[in-house]
Amino acid sequence: MSPADPAMVSTPDQDRSRPPIIDDTSWRTAAFRLGGNPLPLLPPVRMYVCGITPYDVTHVGHAATLVWADVAAAVMRLAGAAVVTARNVTDVDDVLTSAAAQHGQRYDRFAAVHEYQFGHDLDALRVREPQHAPRAARHVDQVIALAAALLAAGVAYEWDGSVVFRGAAVPGAAGLDDREASRLLEDYGAGRERDGYETPYDVAVWQRSGAGDPAWPSPWGWGRPGWHAECAAMTLATLGARIDVLAGGADLAFPHHVYQSAMTAAVSGVPLARAHLHVGTVGIDGAKMAKSTQNLVLVADLLQHYRPEVLRMLLLDRVWHQPWQFAHADLDAAGDRLDRIYSAAGRVGASEAAAAAVTDALLDDLDVSGALAIAEDAGGTPARRLLRVLALD
Repeated sequence: MSPADPAMVSTPDQDRSRPPIIDDTSWRTAAFRLGGNPLPLLPPVRMYVCGITPYDVTHVGHAATLVWADVAAAVMRLAGAAVVTARNVTDVDDVLTSAAAQHGQRYDRFAAVHEYQFGHDLDALRVREPQHAPRAARHVDQVIALAAALLAAGVAYEWDGSVVFRGAAVPGAAGLDDREASRLLEDYGAGRERDGYETPYDVAVWQRSGAGDPAWPSPWGWGRPGWHAECAAMTLATLGARIDVLAGGADLAFPHHVYQSAMTAAVSGVPLARAHLHVGTVGIDGAKMAKSTQNLVLVADLLQHYRPEVLRMLLLDRVWHQPWQFAHADLDAAGDRLDRIYSAAGRVGASEAAAAAVTDALLDDLDVSGALAIAEDAGGTPARRLLRVLALD
């Protein structure tokens, strides 16, 4: 099976006007580094962004990941490359189903409401729409096709109405020992049914549905997609077997991105992504920000008191891959810095050397803080260009 097979190709879920895949400058790209390594940009550049599971409102951790992915795409376009992005919506997930049941609602209606609220927050933060927005519920056939291909390749097996991916080699490939891998799998609810799997590191590609679970017919009975398989199938369907950048929060690196990549590589024969954009997680008062600890800072609440561009500046004025701590006082500092950049942009001047230095900073592993410092000092055209690239104007 390949992404060109009809079973693995889908129509984009949104009918939007899209930028051309290749334009007049696509083949004249500048040097770009990501994650400390050179990333030659061969157009069209394909970036898959792990989006949301729409069962809760947007917190600043969600926002940080998607704002950084948005800027990464803008910087690659600045380098002269055409960029095609896909950002998924995981609207089939056991966490979502459980949250909907607690509110006495169907999972699909519950997801639609929260997806709308999430989209409203992203619009306020000026996160640009992706070219593709695949939803898991619309790619069930692609997951079934992926499960069949993994079985045919001998890297999956059937068990009690489910199709299970053999993952014994996955933790080692990710550089994790057994203890850490097991802990992370448990943190992400790998499933109690693993007691019947061949190894503790196997994960469901297709899982049998019980009463109250979403369910679709399949060759193995009524069931639903597994989480990692959803993103694997949606990546194949929208962007193909080989992409340039896989983006998401650092907490998705394992298990989600590693298993997603292992499944696609098992059927395509090539590694999924040339580079990763794993955005640092956010904490507050020394603890990780998470619903389970009831310490979420919601974007909608912040936007009642701060301009959206101030929050966007707060998220961007840092090293993208490092964990960070949220503090309300930092929003005031972000607002002050943004105002200084605005003042600098209003000055007359067009230093070509400064403009080049701003571009070089952005191309060097998305050094936004360095670019801001140069733009604030130089002012004029370099500052105005930077504000446009960062969507802060």
